[in-house]
Amino acid sequence: MTAPSGPAPALVRTFTQRFTSTRRGARLARQLALVELHDWGIPESTALSADAGLVVAELASNAVTHGRVPGRDFELRMVLLEGVLRVEVSDAHRERRPEPRPHAYDADAGYGLRLVEAVATAWGVADRLIGKTVWAELTVR
Repeated sequence: MTAPSGPAPALVRTFTQRFTSTRRGARLARQLALVELHDWGIPESTALSADAGLVVAELASNAVTHGRVPGRDFELRMVLLEGVLRVEVSDAHRERRPEPRPHAYDADAGYGLRLVEAVATAWGVADRLIGKTVWAELTVR
């Protein structure tokens, strides 16, 4: 991957919050993300807000289901740049890397990353000193 050419996009807004690694924490992350986006001028009735809510819900759910380490929280970070909303969810479990599962007829679970792929312009994983960060970027129109 090469570095983008030209000036870096200007930072518009940022939001960071830690949550307990529980299903309740994942739900709260999504709710607070939508409230924060509303405060940033992106109402809940917009497609961007709906897509961001879906991405936060899926990444937070994965963090508490697959990335949970007892006694450790997960972190949600949203960064609004000119033209891009970046959603990052960090957990303490570095070894469990997210991978989209192959399509399985009648599967009850395993479609979260496929949904993220469908709405995000890009997504990926970055290692941290402790754990990992799964990120996704959405286009702001």
